[in-house]
Amino acid sequence: MNVTSLNVASRVTTSPHDRTRAQFCAQWLWPATAVISVSGELDASNATELTDCGIRHTRPSGQLVLDLSAVDFFSAGCFACLHTLNVRCAGENIDWVLIPSRAVSRVLGICDPARALPVSTSLPAALSTLRNQPRQLRLVDVTP
Repeated sequence: MNVTSLNVASRVTTSPHDRTRAQFCAQWLWPATAVISVSGELDASNATELTDCGIRHTRPSGQLVLDLSAVDFFSAGCFACLHTLNVRCAGENIDWVLIPSRAVSRVLGICDPARALPVSTSLPAALSTLRNQPRQLRLVDVTP
């Protein structure tokens, strides 16, 4: 397996009052398969970086695994970023899978009760899903 690693730095501030410390890392497992791993805390101050990083490191008609399993805090406002990523992936024919942490799963349970977003339990399971199952696009209704 050829793995190319590219570290993507988020804005990390040194203020003790700023709790926004998310780290983003992009890896290429195959020429068209990117794995974006995020750790730390995601909230309104860095949520758009989640979408930007996901789109920046994928190729049209490619595949993306968004690994949020190491995210300690995930604000409800970040769900809109996952929805945006879902729509943009659909528009560019990118198959993708999300690996949530417990914090992300709590928000998904509230904001995505129909389970429209593609979710997996681990990296091997996510890669297997992308390899073996055709994508079934399901858009998430975000209207109140």
